[in-house]
This record gives sequence, C-alpha cells and structure tokens, in this order.
Amino acid sequence: MTHVDSILARLTALHPKRIDLSLGRIERLLAALDHPERKLPPVIHVAGTNGKGSTVAFLRAILEAAGLRVHVYTSPHLVRFNERFRLGGIGLVSDDELAAAMQECERANAGAPITVFEITTAAGMLLFSRHPADVLIMEVGLGGRLDATNVIEEALITIITRVSIDHTDFLGDSLAQIAAEKAGILKRNTPAIIASQHRDALSVIERQAARLNAPLRIAGEDFTATEERGRLVYQDDAGLLDLPAPRLYGRHQYENAGLAIAALRSVDRFKIPASAFEAGMIKAEWPARMNRLAAGALVELAPPGSEVWLDGGHNPDGGRAVAAALADLEERVSRPVVMIAGMLASKDCEGFLRNFTGLARRLIAVPVPGSEKSVPADELAARAREIGLPATSRETLADALDAVRKLDLDRPPRILITGSLYLAGEVLRENGTVPA
Repeated sequence: MTHVDSILARLTALHPKRIDLSLGRIERLLAALDHPERKLPPVIHVAGTNGKGSTVAFLRAILEAAGLRVHVYTSPHLVRFNERFRLGGIGLVSDDELAAAMQECERANAGAPITVFEITTAAGMLLFSRHPADVLIMEVGLGGRLDATNVIEEALITIITRVSIDHTDFLGDSLAQIAAEKAGILKRNTPAIIASQHRDALSVIERQAARLNAPLRIAGEDFTATEERGRLVYQDDAGLLDLPAPRLYGRHQYENAGLAIAALRSVDRFKIPASAFEAGMIKAEWPARMNRLAAGALVELAPPGSEVWLDGGHNPDGGRAVAAALADLEERVSRPVVMIAGMLASKDCEGFLRNFTGLARRLIAVPVPGSEKSVPADELAARAREIGLPATSRETLADALDAVRKLDLDRPPRILITGSLYLAGEVLRENGTVPA
C-alpha cells in the first residue's frame, strides 16, 4: 500500500457512502482552503455518459501539440490513483505531492463528513491552482449539476458528450432526467459543444442553454466529423480540416475527436494551427478504450497468434460502440470473437451484452476483482445465455484465458475483455501495463 492509498483508506471513513451527490460539503472545504477553485487556469468542463475520457484525450493531445501547458483531471483511475491528476509540463502528479495535497485537505476538513471524490477533487484544485498552466481540462465524475467538479463558477467552454441511460440510481431513469443533470455544467454566456443526442436529451439541454444564454454548437447541425477514405474530415462554418484517422480505435472516436476540435475552434483564446489538430489525432492516448494489448503477462496466456483487446465499456450505448468497432475489425481481418466479461450489479448487463449476440462465439464471465458489487461470474454467464450468448464462467482472468486456449477454434481468436472500468484496471495491473 502506498502513502496515497493509506490516506485514501483513512478518508473513506469520513463518509463511507461511495456516491452522495451534493456541493455543500466540498464548498465548505474549499472555503477553508481559501478557494483554490477561483485560482485555476481557464477550464474546459466535460460531462456526458459515454466518450468523456476520449474527448479529454483528444483535447489534451491537440493543445499539447500546439505547445500549451495542460492540466487534466479525470476519473476513475485504472491502476494508480495518480492517473486522475496530470500537471501541465510535468505529467502525472508524484506520490509525495499528491499525498501532501490530500493531507492539507484532510486537515482543513477537520473530520467533517465528505466523500473521497469530493476531498480528492479539492486536492486536485489545490494542485492545479499552484502549478501554472494555460488550460485545465476537467472531466465530470458523475452527472454534472451536483458533481464536485461543478463548484467552478466560470468555464472557457463546456462539452456534453453522448447522453444515455446509466447510473439511474443517482441521475434518474429517463434520458430527459439524466440530460438535465449533465446540462447542470452549462454556464451563463459560455459556449457549449454538444454531441449528437436523442431528441429527449437534446431538448432538455437546449432549454437549459436558453435560460443561461449559452451558445450551443451541436454535432450534425453546426459541425460534422466523419470518416472518409480512412481519414477524419471535419467541417464547420470556419472551413474544412482533412486529418489523419484518430489513433483511438472505433468509429465512435471520430465523433469524440470532432467534439474536441469543435471546442477548440469555438474559442478565441487558443490559435490552434492545423498541424496541432493533425498531431492530436495521431498522439491521443486513452487506455482501456478499444485498446489492443500487444504484450504482457496476460497476453502471453492467450492462444498464440491471438489479438487481445481491452475496453471498459459497461452500458448499452458503450456496448453498441464496442460491438461496431469489433464488426469493423471483422471486415478487415476475420477472426472468431471470444469475450471475457465482468460487470457490476448496478449496470444493465443484458442491455450491454445484447450488442454482442451473433458477433461473439463465446463469453467467459469473470468477477470484477475487489468489488463487492460484482455480478457473480456464474450468474453473469447465465444471464448471457438467456439472451443468446453461449457462455461459461471462471473465477480469474488467467483461468478465463486458459479456457479460451481450450476452445475448438479454427483460427487464433480476437479476445475482447470488457464490461467494467474496474475490471479493465485489473487487466492492466496483471498484464504489467501501467498508464503513464
């Protein structure tokens, strides 16, 4: 256990409920810290259900290619807690500096109830306020309106990626309710970039924007980003960009890249040259999003010649995007698809897995390691069989890969490990692939 991990364990006891959406506790703590949220670089605030992290990755890659210093706040982490805090010009925050910021927040909080996400968001704001940078990209943790990141009063621009059904216990069980929570990040007179949305979600976002006089730019209406002959063609009223295909794999990444491009072309502060947009497409990195694992301890356990892909998708829309990416791979080089999946009980497991019926030859269910909310592997396998996916279960990733080796397949398979970001983190840990 690292020093940071021991502090996290101590902080968890202050408010053991994992999710409790509110702004009151963090506002109290930030006041005790002399309001670091008012001393941040200009903020790009990103909310949405799917695609937030990838959009952040494109934003960061483009801005850094333009020579700017970029702070980034994201969640959850995959392997190390430090992944949530990236300091412009430095990289991931060091253990010592993160531990010092968290301890400062702990002292200022003085034992009052507060969630771990709230106190670590405050620690991030301390760090970001103390290191000079040109911009801070801040990803919403959950929802938007009552998310701890939404204590910021101003933003340079806001972005809402695709809204879909997820986290219904906290955000509501309809697209309109969830969209209202996401639209809570919109700021008065501040431009907002919106992904293409279901009409129910878009109507809510448009009404909130009108109340705040927030100019909207909507994908498919005010700009487009499409694949043409293996390249990304972006177009808005300022002109056309003919760019390399995004490094992040999948047709959904063209939309995420388009959101990032539209955002940066909508503000006058940054004069981004075409070369930076080109470099951003090629250099963007975001682990566990249709991420092919080329080597590592787990990859070595797969059948020789296999492809091993990792994606943390866990809701029906996310599953749809991953299945489409697999179908595209199948068109290029045909291989039998075998899934290894673990999911949390709070997710729509059948809705996620239904995307892969007719595509995957077999599903091998595993528990999500270290999560008491994991669906038991044998139960997940039974639920997969009910919707038409042939499935078995194993208790570890290594056993699941051993089961793949024993399948009677005519060619080395394309193995997809998916269903949970927490499972994805364990895959990277066991494989020896630590995000940098």
